[in-house]
Amino acid sequence: MGKREKEETKRVRRRQSPGKTNIFKKDGMRLLLLALPFVMIVIAFFYVPLFGWLYAFIDYKPGIPLSQSPFVGLKYFHILAEDWSTLARVLRNTLVMSFLGILCAPLPAVFAILLTEIPSARIRKLVQTTTTIPNFVSWIIVYSLAFNIFSTGGVFNQVAMKLGILSEPSNILANEDAVWYFQTALGIWKSLGWNAIIYFAAIAGIDGELFDAASVDGAGRFQKILHITIPGISSTFIVLLLLSASNILSVGLDQYLVFHNSMVADKIEVIDYYVYRLGLITNDYSYATTVGILKTIVSVTLLFSINGLSKKIRGFGIV
Repeated sequence: MGKREKEETKRVRRRQSPGKTNIFKKDGMRLLLLALPFVMIVIAFFYVPLFGWLYAFIDYKPGIPLSQSPFVGLKYFHILAEDWSTLARVLRNTLVMSFLGILCAPLPAVFAILLTEIPSARIRKLVQTTTTIPNFVSWIIVYSLAFNIFSTGGVFNQVAMKLGILSEPSNILANEDAVWYFQTALGIWKSLGWNAIIYFAAIAGIDGELFDAASVDGAGRFQKILHITIPGISSTFIVLLLLSASNILSVGLDQYLVFHNSMVADKIEVIDYYVYRLGLITNDYSYATTVGILKTIVSVTLLFSINGLSKKIRGFGIV
């Protein structure tokens, strides 16, 4: 009987193994087909445009085919080095905006922790929905709201003057000294709820038995946050922080385009707006492409440098 049972078991395994292999192959093919459209989108919008780097090495003029445009080699890279004072100002603004954003990186995590501590589920959903909606509001609408509130004739100045807080109206939209902090505050207001979503997911992934065990041991709410919640989301925070540091030169265009004016132009012009101004306003496509290449090279270098640092410190990287 023992031999027969062993032979029967082997037959069953032989029958099951091809089926499992076929199932795995089918599932793998389905997943590949599901991912294929997104892979094509990434290739189309992130890799195909790299062909445009060719413009940095030719003297391109609109309307003239690339084949008839003269090849100039590294001419625009030399111009970039000679015009370093302007680029240094733009890089200063970009780095300051980025560093202010990185300093405020813990705010979404803190907001998510505090919101999860609210006992009422309805209030949590209401607050989360209310704070997430601004992320989907256009920067043009945000500028309109900011103008109606903070301009010289805005609501803020009218109320402050009636209450005697201000003797004369002020316009923070044209205040060069406050532009960095004001733009950072607007960015936080717009993205706080959206950026907190990933921390909500990380908190939800923490084993609930840890909180139950802490309650049995007599731990209070603050102690649970300090010893369970924060360590549970620390890896998520570090990964997002490292990604933010690697994208330190990518602060966006829309926000600074709509809030740009002659009074704050020296402080609000970031590298993305600088490339936009060179390419689409002054029609200097070759030089704008050169600046864009420099930004890409620096960003990729930062990404791999931070990835290597992460491997040394944490034992694994982000790429």
